[in-house]
Amino acid sequence: MRAGGGAPPRHAPLSPTASATATLVPASVAMPTPRLVHLRHLLSFRSALPRPLGPNQSHPLPGSVHPSLLLPRAMAGVAYAGLATGSAEYEEVLGCLASLITQKVRADTGNRGNQWELMSKYVQILELEESIAQLKVVHVAGTKGKGSTCTFAESILRSCGFHTGLFTSPHLMDVRERFRLDGLDISEEKFIRYFWWCWKTLKDKTGDGVPMPAYFRFLALLAFKIFSDEQVDVVVLEVGLGGKYDATNVVRAPVVCGITSLGYDHMEILGNTLGEITREKAGILKKGVPAYTVPQPEEAMSVLMKRATELGVSLQVVHPLDPQKLEDQPLGLHGEHQYMNAGLAIALANTWLERQGHLNRLHVKHSGTLPDQFIKGLSSACLQGRGQIIPNSQVNSENDRDSSLVFYLDGAHSSESMEMCARWFAHATNSDGIQPGPSEQPHTDRDSRKFLLFNCMTVRDPQRLLPRLLDTCAQNGLHFEHALFVPNQSQYNKLGSLASPPSEREQIDLSWQLSLQKV
Repeated sequence: MRAGGGAPPRHAPLSPTASATATLVPASVAMPTPRLVHLRHLLSFRSALPRPLGPNQSHPLPGSVHPSLLLPRAMAGVAYAGLATGSAEYEEVLGCLASLITQKVRADTGNRGNQWELMSKYVQILELEESIAQLKVVHVAGTKGKGSTCTFAESILRSCGFHTGLFTSPHLMDVRERFRLDGLDISEEKFIRYFWWCWKTLKDKTGDGVPMPAYFRFLALLAFKIFSDEQVDVVVLEVGLGGKYDATNVVRAPVVCGITSLGYDHMEILGNTLGEITREKAGILKKGVPAYTVPQPEEAMSVLMKRATELGVSLQVVHPLDPQKLEDQPLGLHGEHQYMNAGLAIALANTWLERQGHLNRLHVKHSGTLPDQFIKGLSSACLQGRGQIIPNSQVNSENDRDSSLVFYLDGAHSSESMEMCARWFAHATNSDGIQPGPSEQPHTDRDSRKFLLFNCMTVRDPQRLLPRLLDTCAQNGLHFEHALFVPNQSQYNKLGSLASPPSEREQIDLSWQLSLQKV
């Protein structure tokens, strides 16, 4: 988070020229009450975060604002309450969904499929076998960049004129973010209708031998129901965790598969070596289905190639997109690492078009550039919490024009991603650097004050995350003035600027946050 100079707002006892970088979860922090009130105001999402953009909309960030915030996805999606404006029936739906969240610790289950064979039974109960078989799927697994790659691929294919469905995880504020139709979150009305159909059908036909599906499995089944009934032309499907035993892997014949950058994550489930992790990710590869990946560590690449050979799959390695092929257009998602994700998305979209017989739709102006539809899709892609810059409009409008506050949000939750995040933040806040985003992106100056707002789940190792973040920032001449460590649990029941604080403050265990502070 960063704040520019000028007089502080009347309700915010922050010193002048406050600037901050932060990871964001709605939470109360052990600090003086006035500053806590101000932070609560700052962390109200509903008025600050833009909704996904339609195909012809431009990015809404004003060019005159300076500051930003960083949000690690390690802590994203922890609130399942939804926005403060939902209907009573929608609240009931969210309550039913919350009842499916398993209380098991990830490491308790291991990764022996956790009764993965139940997924086929759920598909049968919902009579989705034929519907899933008819979907034209782009299936993407990996450690880092899955959501961004899927977002790019969907945006490209939508720009080519196709009716698209996109399933990603996790959500930041509202579960409907996971289900996009033509680039927009599914409507509340449609979500409720499809939810009750799946819920009641499964409730009627499950029992002791076949329990109700766990949270993510239910959402994956719901996605298949939504996309089949909505008759989308293409489904872009992000794996939730791993690959072989993931709920999305009930798709037996995708059009094309992609595997993004691989690294160490979810080791308590996927394995302790890169080879073990890679074998899980490679579980989405299917015989006769073309597949693409990006340059990988040697151990990971050898496992991928071996599995591809066993299946007779053509696994091709793609490289980062050359920015010159974009005809001076920026990527819709910021950060130099996004050029790798964009390169993979281009290969996936192009292969989907080729295998579906639609390459004739493409229009290329110059031999050295991408088709117009690809450029449009890549430049208009939007995904919250990935290299996202959010000016606090209320604070900025109430100050004089030299004062500002900006949040830089990113979902980094591995050591490699922390480095990429720090490099992006340093670049975005360096006035001498060239901004890697739209011209209307807020521009900060290097003299602004930087604050870190951070959290990660207890399954993460902060010794692998925080030093990488701070060292990379320091290497780029960036230092944080303060760091705030916030808990997962919010004192608010809902997210949004209309939410009211509880009448009595609940005591929250801050032992993990104190551990982070020591690191």
